[in-house]
Amino acid sequence: MNRNSNRGRTGNSGAKYKGRQERAQSGGRKPAGGRKIIRLKKRTELPYQQEAPVTRRTPRKSAAPTEMRLNRFIANAGVCSRREADKYILAGLVTVNGNIVTELGTKVKTYDDIRFDGRKLNAEKKVYLLLNKPKDFVTTTDDPHAERTVMDLLREACPERIYPVGRLDKSTTGVLLFTNDGELSDRLTHPSHNIKKIYQVSLDKPLTKHDMLQIAEGIELEDGAIAADAVSYIDGDNKTEIGIEIHSGRNRIVRRIFEHLGYKVKKLDRVFFAGLTKKNISRGKWRFLSQKEVQFLKMK
Repeated sequence: MNRNSNRGRTGNSGAKYKGRQERAQSGGRKPAGGRKIIRLKKRTELPYQQEAPVTRRTPRKSAAPTEMRLNRFIANAGVCSRREADKYILAGLVTVNGNIVTELGTKVKTYDDIRFDGRKLNAEKKVYLLLNKPKDFVTTTDDPHAERTVMDLLREACPERIYPVGRLDKSTTGVLLFTNDGELSDRLTHPSHNIKKIYQVSLDKPLTKHDMLQIAEGIELEDGAIAADAVSYIDGDNKTEIGIEIHSGRNRIVRRIFEHLGYKVKKLDRVFFAGLTKKNISRGKWRFLSQKEVQFLKMK
């Protein structure tokens, strides 16, 4: 009786394993149809809707450090990035236990009395938020000359002070990340990390194949050479709608590429940033990132 029972269970387990194996071997979604990709520089498609890949890696758990650099403490408190914190330190706006500190690299304890411009700083919980930025909003945390800023859209989002990771100019729409995690912000904006960005561009006239090849191979701008990682027509019948992938964070770089070749950018929409898309986020709306998305960003 026991042997027959065991054989039955073994048989079922084998069937389940075989089923899982077959499903694993057939995994992977087919690429979205209807868009013809022209690969010009390297074999990279334009994933206009792409989710953060699932990883089975278990993040290491570590205790919060009792000592850290002063600029990191300021960034973790949600004031600004570490690079900006260095400027505030040099300007004499930061005190530690009542003493002004202007030396970069100063180490502090997490229980020290650290103040920025007279305001005591405390370690806040980390917040990660994604906005689908509308047109005519300035990407800044504080600009007395701006009629509307992106922070106006997030006033009720959370009590923590968050700030944008990178910039989108006033007329550009699309994916914009906000956080008070200064370390992550620095990583995602530093040129050495080559963070991928994808834009949808609407031009005033059709883009020629010749100019598309120039964009892929590289052109010389006033601040140096630049080349797209990938570029394509979004619709083969409408050559004024272009998808371009680029990792450079230089100011107004996408607009300047097309203006250099004699085109006027009518609309510019960032549809992809560091693995994040604006899927299911209406223009002007926002959402918090999932824990899986945060872990994915921290792996970059």
